[in-house]
Amino acid sequence: MNEFLKINTTEMADLPEVEKAIMSVHDLFWDALAARDLDTRFTLCDPNVTFFGTGLNERAENKAAYKEINQKGVKQFPNPFKIEFLWKKLTVFGNTAWVECEVMWHQEINNSMQKEQLRNTTILKYENNKWMIAHVHGSSPDYRLQGEDYMPTASTIIKNNELEKQVRERTNELNEALQNLRSTQAQLIQSEKMASLGELTAGIAHEIQNPLNFVNNFSEVNKELLADMKAEIDKGNFDEVRSIADDVMKNQEKINHHGKRADAIVKGMLQHSRTSSGQKELTDINVLCDEYLRLAYHGLRAKDKSFNANIETDFDPSIEKINIVPQEIGRVILNLINNAFYAVNERRKVEGLGHEPAVRVSTAKENGKVAIHVTDNGNGIPQEIVDKIFQPFFTTKPTGQGTGLGLSLAYDIVKAHGGEIKVATKEGQGSDFIIQLPTTSSIP
Repeated sequence: MNEFLKINTTEMADLPEVEKAIMSVHDLFWDALAARDLDTRFTLCDPNVTFFGTGLNERAENKAAYKEINQKGVKQFPNPFKIEFLWKKLTVFGNTAWVECEVMWHQEINNSMQKEQLRNTTILKYENNKWMIAHVHGSSPDYRLQGEDYMPTASTIIKNNELEKQVRERTNELNEALQNLRSTQAQLIQSEKMASLGELTAGIAHEIQNPLNFVNNFSEVNKELLADMKAEIDKGNFDEVRSIADDVMKNQEKINHHGKRADAIVKGMLQHSRTSSGQKELTDINVLCDEYLRLAYHGLRAKDKSFNANIETDFDPSIEKINIVPQEIGRVILNLINNAFYAVNERRKVEGLGHEPAVRVSTAKENGKVAIHVTDNGNGIPQEIVDKIFQPFFTTKPTGQGTGLGLSLAYDIVKAHGGEIKVATKEGQGSDFIIQLPTTSSIP
């Protein structure tokens, strides 16, 4: 989804579905005003819609007050007029969107065609599966002060210094709101990362326990060997001392090896939790998939001892290392694997022992790209929601079990790597999520 998008009204057909839905609500809202159809206009408004107009007293704190202002305008100028959009710019962050536009209003007043040029900012929010108007802010272009022809009723407003001050203040408020939205988005993304880290914690504890056990065991053995060495030195039996020293050195190599393994696991955990620097590096995608598969499985088993699943891997050994941000692609793989485990576990709860949960992770070269498949035999995804699963905040999990950001972030990460993520699913049989990455990935 584009962060900033400047469009003309003739380009609507080329917009993605979400942006098209937003622009349809926006345009109908303004067309209804031009048609003097206030009933239609206010069905599109949130009950708590606010409004700042170009006049000093044009301010409303709710739908009723805003509608009253509109009714006064219709009473003063009852005839429909023509509205011409000169340009529009759409910004979308999560469930909030705003459209900036400049319009030319053409209206007949006293048998004379008048025109007024205005700038409007319309903020919309997504609630209850639809986009609603939440705030409207109108202002006048600066060049209007330079003698351009416009409606005479606006002349005193434009020349009013106090209005200009209020417009600047309101613009600052909108800029502050934008910064808050961006900050909130960043916090939500980091929260999702930490949530996935929480899913990994038990798996990490399982993986790190093995090397720590080796370190502890070989350390104990070396302690005993060093005691024996001391006794042999006192006896002057230096041949035995040399033999013991060789054993101590071998054990020390094993301690060093397993210590490095534990260190690598901890570093991987820290990489997963920190904000990515976006630094690409050559990565073995087979190793990355295998590592996150093991961590995710042991993590789920630690939380639910009754959980079990047949796990199958099929990694293409001919795949060379690819240039990616490993912690970012790792998060995508982890999310898909966790979702697969969740899906097969939910089906098992319904069907009981009659269902044998199975998850398969594989890699392959497909059409000049590296493909990662995460396949499960869960319940599958209903066709009516397949197109929504990559939208922000959409989730099929119960409240408290999912933020609805996992697949949305996965989609953005894969797109940023120049790749694609898609799903093949059949309700009642399972799903196959496919990540396709270029062999030479570049992040814009």
